[in-house]
Amino acid sequence: MIYKKITLGLFSLIFLGACTTPTAMLGPAYTLTSSGNVIQAGFSYGSSELVTMYTGKTPMENVIEITSSENNIQKDTLESDDFKHLIISRVEKANRILNNSNR
Repeated sequence: MIYKKITLGLFSLIFLGACTTPTAMLGPAYTLTSSGNVIQAGFSYGSSELVTMYTGKTPMENVIEITSSENNIQKDTLESDDFKHLIISRVEKANRILNNSNR
């Protein structure tokens, strides 16, 4: 009896595997197995599908496009002189506060 279930399951998996994108269910399946929360897994899958429907690309394709674009605003911001001076001034201010509190 158990062999019939295993055979039927494998048969179904092989022939119906192309009906959906297999990677689309990996995230929600991992969420479901790690947290056991069906609502969280459903939300994960639903939000992924909404992003795909709205942008025409999967969330991972969107991340790759954002990080590899030539006009990356975040990269330009991190490499700017103003940002460098801001960070230096914040570190110096934090050092002064820590030195004053240690006295």
